Amino acid sequence: MTQQPDIVELIKEGIQERKGRKITCIDLSDIDTAATRNFIICEGTSTMHVASIADSVREYLQQNAGIKPYNYDGYQNAQWIVIDYGHTLVHVFVPEARERYNLEELWNDGIFTEIPDLD
Repeated sequence: MTQQPDIVELIKEGIQERKGRKITCIDLSDIDTAATRNFIICEGTSTMHVASIADSVREYLQQNAGIKPYNYDGYQNAQWIVIDYGHTLVHVFVPEARERYNLEELWNDGIFTEIPDLD
């Protein structure tokens, strides 16, 4: 039996590939009302950077694990792009939108893992 790739790890690598910053992984698997198991939140420095990070995540998972998202949205203004992988949602924000929507506060009963920036 082949081991399933760790989608969270692959997403993290896809984000880091384009220098996405302030990566936070939230494990929601113990929360009955959560619509998904994992949130991965990060930010880019501009709308162009946000779109580039989102593209990188989609390409990275496709190339390294053959995984395509169920859906994605937000490219129109690229303030907040969400990529839906079923049990895992990826949120790529510009800093102002991340602060405004504050998903970390909304899901603060999840288990948080902060990933250090690659500098």
